[in-house]
Amino acid sequence: MKKLIICDHPLIQHKVSLLRDKNTGSKEFRELVNEVSMLIGYEATRDLPLKEVSVETPVAIARTNVISGRKLAIVPILRAGIGMVDGLLALVPAAKVGHIGISRDKRNDNSVSVYYNKLPSDVASRDVILLDLMLATGASAIKAIEAVKQQGVSSVKLITALSCPEGVRAVHDQHPDVDIYTGAMDEGLNDELYITPGIGDGGDRIFGTK
Repeated sequence: MKKLIICDHPLIQHKVSLLRDKNTGSKEFRELVNEVSMLIGYEATRDLPLKEVSVETPVAIARTNVISGRKLAIVPILRAGIGMVDGLLALVPAAKVGHIGISRDKRNDNSVSVYYNKLPSDVASRDVILLDLMLATGASAIKAIEAVKQQGVSSVKLITALSCPEGVRAVHDQHPDVDIYTGAMDEGLNDELYITPGIGDGGDRIFGTK
C-alpha cells in the first residue's frame, strides 16, 4: 500500500546537487527549490483523472482530454515548505493553499505540536499535497498528516526535495496510505538529527536567516 517514489529525472538530480552546495546563495537556493518542487509535482500529479471533451480547433473538432473530478489543496509545512508552493501552483493554478505550522521541542526532536493550522474550508473534498523541503525524523510530516486527516481528508501525498530512510520509515509506519515523492534519498541522520550529507537548514537557506 505504501509507496516511495524517488524522482530520478536528470534535471531534478542536477538541481538537488546545486541545493546541496554550501556556496549556493539564498536567491539561487529559492529558485532551485521552486524548480525542484515543480518537477517533482509533475510526477506526483501523474495520476490525476481525465475526461474526454470536444474542442474546436482552427481546423476541425478534436476529441481530447482535460483533468476531471478531483480538486487539489497544496499545504506547505512551515516554514521551509513555503518555498515549494509556487512550483506546485505553476502546475495547478486552481489549487487552494493551506498552511500548517509545526513547532518542535528542542529537548526532544520527536516531540512536535501544531501551532498554526489554516486549511481551505472545503479541504475534506480535496486531495491534499503536503510540502516539506526535507523529510528527516518524520515527526513534523506525521503531525501534519494527522492534522489534515482530522479534517476529513482521505487522500494525502507528501512531496519533499530530500529524504532519509528514518523519516520515510516513520511516516509509512504511521500512515501507510501516504505516498512520498522525493528528489533524493540520503544516507541518514547525524547526531544533531540533520540529514547527511543533506542541504543544511533548508529554512535558513531559503530565507537567508542563518
